[in-house]
Parts: sequence; structure tokens; C-alpha cells
Amino acid sequence: MRVEVDRKACAGHGQCSATAPAVYELDDDGFCLPVVAVPPGAEDDAEAGAAACPEQAIEVTP
Repeated sequence: MRVEVDRKACAGHGQCSATAPAVYELDDDGFCLPVVAVPPGAEDDAEAGAAACPEQAIEVTP
């Protein structure tokens, strides 16, 4: 599974991390950091976190 974060589109709402903290980490300013790897078993969380982004700045592909 691949997760791409458009850091330019991210507005720092933090909904991705609030929904899936095991997948999405935030920097000190509240913006989503790039996802290096989705932890095993957290695929559904990755998709839920992406769906929670109000800016649609996260794309998840198999």
C-alpha cells in the first residue's frame, strides 16, 4: 500500500492523525508528515485517515 501526502495541499487540520495515529504523524506545526510505510494491519486506518482529510491532500493506493 502506498500513501502520498500533498504537503502543499495540507492545511494542518490533523484529522488524518486523529483518525489513524498509527499511520499519520504530524510535524511540530500540525502538518502531516510523509508516510514511509503503513504498519501491518493498518491498511483500513490509512484509508480512513485519508478520507478524513478536509483538503483531500492524501492519496492511498494498493
